[in-house]
Parts: sequence; structure tokens; C-alpha cells
Amino acid sequence: MAVSDECKLKFSELKTKRNYRFIIFKIENQEVVVEKVGSPDETYEDFNESLPADECRYAVYDFDFITNENCQKSKIFFIAWAPDISKVRSKMVYASSKDRFKRELDGIQVELQATDPSEMSIDIVKGRAL
Repeated sequence: MAVSDECKLKFSELKTKRNYRFIIFKIENQEVVVEKVGSPDETYEDFNESLPADECRYAVYDFDFITNENCQKSKIFFIAWAPDISKVRSKMVYASSKDRFKRELDGIQVELQATDPSEMSIDIVKGRAL
């Protein structure tokens, strides 16, 4: 499975320049490509709504939060989105390519796997970040 250079470039921009709030990736013709980027002012809700209800995707989300010590922090989440109603073949391709793709993105801090929106609610993300 190939990874387009644009994937690495956009991720690097999210990580270092904070140009994006999130990036959604999809597999197309045996290559991982960027499907959508979210501007820094987009919310977690906007991100959730950008994921298709019936197709698998990879996503990266830059989550800002305040710690119990009242410090502003940020963590980069990698989310493997595989809804229950997506095609079995698609789930298999995404599952088998995930680790290879994740290795290309240096700087992932937290990984989440979700088959349903409830498995990646903002409360779960906050809990994993702290």
C-alpha cells in the first residue's frame, strides 16, 4: 500500500504549523490519499460529520485541551474509522494497511479505533488525552 506524499506533507503541516484541525485520509487505487482537511477553527463536531457513515477512513485530529493542572495542551489522535455497515473487504484493507500508514506519520500520540460515532465521542477523546 503506497502513501501519497501529500499525506505526509499535510500531516507535517498539522503537527508543526498547526494549519489544520484534522485530516481525513482514504484508500484509493492502492494508495492512501488526503480526502479532506479541516481548518484550525473547525470543531470536533465538524470533524465527526466529515466521516462517511458507511465507509472506512483514517483520520488525524489535533485535540486541544486543558489539563487538571490548568495547562493548555494538544495531542494528535490517529483514528481508524471502520463503521459496522461498511463493506467487509474495505474493513480488511483498512485494517491490514493501518500500521504501515501510521508509521509514515511520525508524531501520533493517541490511537483510537471506532466502528460507531459513540466510540469516538468527545468525552472518550478527552479521557484518552488526559
